[in-house]
Amino acid sequence: MNREPIFERMAVIGVGLIGGSLAQSCRARIARCVVGLDTDRAHLKEAVTLGLVDQVADFPTGVEGADLVVVAVPVGVVLQVVHAVAPYLAPGCIVTDVGSVKGDLVAAVEAEIPPGRHYVPGHPIAGTERSGPEAASPALFEGSLCVITPSSRTSEEALKKVIHLWERAGSHVVLMDPFRHDQIFALMSHLPHVVAYALIGTILNHADGGEDLLHFSAGGLRDFTRIAASHPVMWRDILIQNRGEVLESIAKFREVLEQIEEMIRTEDAARLIQEFQRAKEVREQLR
Repeated sequence: MNREPIFERMAVIGVGLIGGSLAQSCRARIARCVVGLDTDRAHLKEAVTLGLVDQVADFPTGVEGADLVVVAVPVGVVLQVVHAVAPYLAPGCIVTDVGSVKGDLVAAVEAEIPPGRHYVPGHPIAGTERSGPEAASPALFEGSLCVITPSSRTSEEALKKVIHLWERAGSHVVLMDPFRHDQIFALMSHLPHVVAYALIGTILNHADGGEDLLHFSAGGLRDFTRIAASHPVMWRDILIQNRGEVLESIAKFREVLEQIEEMIRTEDAARLIQEFQRAKEVREQLR
């Protein structure tokens, strides 16, 4: 199998968990040179110290000469970042992103890409509640899923290269319509974060006389709310960008919660067992 690098010069904008992990994974074996860009100078220094990138460059001019630009920033600023780097993109350059919201954003980003350059929207389904360059790992994408959401304007050649990139990084690639992507991840990813944040908020709002209720937490609460430790800005942007689908998911969750509430109120033990057993069987299928 040919293991020659796919790209000569790869620019990664945002060297946090996802961007830093991909940069480190791509160094030498997927791209001959990986350049890090970030508005946080401390992050750039860490990225060099940790060996995530070969070199760093100024934003936005640092994308000059790159044949691949990875936009690994919160979804709320993806469009702004692409607009800033657009004048400096080399002919034939491919731009991709790692955002967990697609939908209308795909067309908006495409409109910013100059002629002769290409955009391939992506979303690696990997990560932890930790953030920043120190959380990066080249093994982050091993065995994970990466969803790519091409449009009718997506270049077939550019698409093949981005698919190859993620496969070489260890991911299994799935192609999906951008709007279908947002429907699925509103339920499977965005809603769980809302619930985790809401549960912690409920506990904090009902602390009696300043008593530290979290002192009494056990493994269940810690496991269930682990994702509430995720980056607040990132999740603010995701929920607002995908607000239509997220609000619909919240409504569906509220409906089920009200059904369980009614089962408890009426002491419907049989239905509670049925509901819990169904959930248990599904949960045991998750890996």
